[in-house]
Amino acid sequence: METRTALVTGAAQGLGREFAVALAGRGYRVAGIDLVPQTETAGLILDYVEVVADVTDETQVREGLTRVIEQFGTLHVLVNNAGVYPESAFEDTTPEEWRRVMRVNLEAPFLMTRAVLPHLRAAGWGRIVNIASAAVLTAPPTMVAYTASKAGLIGFTRSLASALGPYGITVNAIAPSMVRTATAERTVGADGGFEHVLAQQAVPRVQLPGDLVSTLLYVVDEGSGFLTGQTLNVAGGSAYL
Repeated sequence: METRTALVTGAAQGLGREFAVALAGRGYRVAGIDLVPQTETAGLILDYVEVVADVTDETQVREGLTRVIEQFGTLHVLVNNAGVYPESAFEDTTPEEWRRVMRVNLEAPFLMTRAVLPHLRAAGWGRIVNIASAAVLTAPPTMVAYTASKAGLIGFTRSLASALGPYGITVNAIAPSMVRTATAERTVGADGGFEHVLAQQAVPRVQLPGDLVSTLLYVVDEGSGFLTGQTLNVAGGSAYL
């Protein structure tokens, strides 16, 4: 069996770095794409391919993917992890901010998937994993744009799964709770954010990036070919499907 290859967006830190390292540990050759250099991620993964690019820019996406294919020759797994999660009252959300959230959280996965799809189809096997959010189920009132974007991503996941099933490509989503990352600690988790979410969970601790690794590895596993179009809610019991 050939060595599988994977591309992770938002790989410089947080969940993206955790996912990239986990996939490498499972034997995948890994590339990452982010707006900033991924020095720490690259230091943890042998032969890591670093792409500095904007996932909302179609030209940059295609140029970055060209580098990945030149290095790997093929691609099997795409993890659409990059995202933004601004918090504000709905009436304070400007059209510009709304569009930015939709571009990063919903349009970027479309652009990335559209770019990699020919390579997954050529390989005859693929896994696309979209990082959604349990916010779609818990509906936080100060994150309307974010929640709407992630609900759209779940719809994208389901419909795309139907389209790509005949090609041996599965498409699934993972919906975490509020994960303790450096970015979250500066933004939504600050000023009691983590404590608020924790109070809604059945599991009495804050979610960490490592809590999602086993789910990711399950979804991309060779034996998970009959799992597609699903959203796996990994949120400590904050909401139930």
